[in-house]
Amino acid sequence: MSIRERLSGNEAVAYAIRQINPDVMPAFPITPSTEIPQYVSTYIANGEMDTEFIHVESEHSSMSAAIGASAAGARTLTATSSCGLALMWEELYVAASDRLPVVLALVNRALSGPININADHSDSMGARDSGWIQIYAESNQEAYDNFIQAFPIAEHPDVKLPIMICQDGFITSHGVENIEIEEDADVKKFVGEFEPEHYLLKKDEPMAVGPYAVSNYYMESKRAQRQGMLNAKKVILDVAKKFEEMTGRKYGFFEEYRLDDADYAIVIIGSAAGTAKAAIDEIRATTGMKVGLLKIRVFRPFPEEEIAEALKNVKSVAILDRAEMFSGTGGPLGAEVTAGLYRARSKAEIVNYIYGLGGRDITVDDFKQIYDELADIATTHEVKDNYRYIGLRERGEQ
Repeated sequence: MSIRERLSGNEAVAYAIRQINPDVMPAFPITPSTEIPQYVSTYIANGEMDTEFIHVESEHSSMSAAIGASAAGARTLTATSSCGLALMWEELYVAASDRLPVVLALVNRALSGPININADHSDSMGARDSGWIQIYAESNQEAYDNFIQAFPIAEHPDVKLPIMICQDGFITSHGVENIEIEEDADVKKFVGEFEPEHYLLKKDEPMAVGPYAVSNYYMESKRAQRQGMLNAKKVILDVAKKFEEMTGRKYGFFEEYRLDDADYAIVIIGSAAGTAKAAIDEIRATTGMKVGLLKIRVFRPFPEEEIAEALKNVKSVAILDRAEMFSGTGGPLGAEVTAGLYRARSKAEIVNYIYGLGGRDITVDDFKQIYDELADIATTHEVKDNYRYIGLRERGEQ
């Protein structure tokens, strides 16, 4: 039975961690994820958890400790943001290549520089090719729900990969919402016990984790990682189905919002989807224009075929990125969705927008402007600039 609570995104994730009661949590504080280990350490101090909390001197050490604990057979997680994730960079690849199901609560924040503590996706998008599964939340409810699903996905024997559960810094991490939380016993039953097949402290099976790999073995290990990522697609849907049976809340690779009859669609990740939904409702009510939204939840593994299928009937698509790739052609989400639509031989006109860097707000009016531009593109078949910024201040503006 679900219980209504008023929680911030960080509180919701920490509450899920308390319910899961993992074996080990190394952590180093960094804004805006600091509250997660803070709340967890309070739960431990109050006797509500028996997790081994490790105070480390840096985020590099935090991920290193998580790798060691997971390799030893412990259910392990940590939390970070922005430059903390950047300091973990070396170890992200190690965790993935060692096939360790570490869970990372990532509160998205802009990477320096210039120094900025607000939300964008430059941190997680920079790590998109590290071999980690990535799942994003629009709301505090999704942050809580995604975290409960994280361990069953990562620990599945067909997957065995680390996973990032991402939410937007301050917007969801510190914003407070009414959410539904599950009973402790139900969460524990859903997550189950961690029973790894191989681990360092298994006395009857001496082994090494992460040894040097010569060229005769390196490619095969990467192909095995790829297979785990491919397998994760089915596992993510299977876990989501079981979660729906427990809670009534349905999840998939993405959410389609008023997309069934849409002529013009926006593709987006994260909290800004809520603003887009408000714009869609207003546009449809006042103009009758058929506009819709595809909100990406799972970015790794990337559901290319499913996205192309969802967008097969639209006339024009705007893909919105909260990260700059500096390729000169668009953002990370834009590149992947565009490639997928091309391979699906989509006839939709495509444009990529960069928005919200460093926490810049995107408004209902911004989304209205984008939909108007999509309608114009669909009519003229002219995309003057397929890669542009929205909400950018012009010279002289304050």
